[in-house]
Parts: sequence; C-alpha cells; structure tokens
Amino acid sequence: MSNKHLSEAEDRMKKAVDSVKHEVGGVRTGKASAGLLDTVRVEAYGSHVPLQQVANVTAPEPRLIVVQPWDKGLIKAVMKGITEAQLGLNPTDDGNIVRIPVPTLTEERRKELAKLIAKFAEEGRVHIRQIRHDVNKAIKDEEGAGVLPADDAKRLTADAQKLTDKYTGLIDELLKKKTAEVLEV
Repeated sequence: MSNKHLSEAEDRMKKAVDSVKHEVGGVRTGKASAGLLDTVRVEAYGSHVPLQQVANVTAPEPRLIVVQPWDKGLIKAVMKGITEAQLGLNPTDDGNIVRIPVPTLTEERRKELAKLIAKFAEEGRVHIRQIRHDVNKAIKDEEGAGVLPADDAKRLTADAQKLTDKYTGLIDELLKKKTAEVLEV
C-alpha cells in the first residue's frame, strides 16, 4: 500500500485545486482579463468552438478586452457568442475587431461575487476532505486485514492529513487572492 494510496490522493487533490482555480478564474472582477471569455463558444465552420481557437483575445487596458478574429468573416459569430455567454458584457465591432468594455462592479455585485468565490472554495475543501476520508478508510481496511502494520498505518494517516492541509491551504490562498481582487474598487 503506502505510497500508492497517497500518490493517488495527491493527484485527486491537485485536480480539486485546479477545478477551484478554473471556477474562480471565471468570476468577473472589475478588471479586464482575457480569461473572462474562456467560456465563450463561437459557431465557426459548422461547429461550436472555444473563442480562443478562432481569435486572439487580449486586454490592452484595465477596462477593455479586444478580440481579433483570424477570419474577418467570423466577426458576427464572435459577437453572437459573447452575447449568448451572458457575461453581462456589451461587445461592439468595427468590422475588424471586437471591443468589449468591462464595466465597473457595484458594491453589491462585488459582495455577491465574493460569496460565490467562497462557495467554490468550500466545495473544493469538502472534496479534499472526502479524498482524505477515502485514503484513511483504505489504510484502516489494510490494517484490519493484516496487510499493513499499525505503525505504518499511523504514519500514512498522518501523511494523508499533511496532504489535506497542504491542498486546503492552496485553496485558501486562491480564495484570499481572488476575494481581494473582486472587492478592490
């Protein structure tokens, strides 16, 4: 047993942290960021594809996102995709590029977003604790079956707790950073 269960647990915990990172990354702050459009899909060449596959997305100013499609014929599809994504953004185009001004957030909306970020973080922590629970159960089962000595079981349980602390700490850092970003005026 030993490292097999712990390495599997660590992989699962990394995925949980990545998932939280992805979730909070999609939360709009008052600043423009190309990541705001990660969820946008565009109808191009007969299928729906991520915006990044058909255009260059940049944030040249703190309150502006610029989308430059590689094929000018996709301007209308890009506009439609951004509008349908319901991000609360109002794109405009000049025939060559799409400009998306990012409005400042109200105090109330900032607080709502902070709560949403906290919810994502808590879901991530719960998932990590569930992984720890699964590992501890596997360790207990092996100890009960006589496959694993009691000393090793105790050490592995402590190692599982260290992993849990490490990854919940990473989620807490993400939460702190993103909340500060959202609440910043």
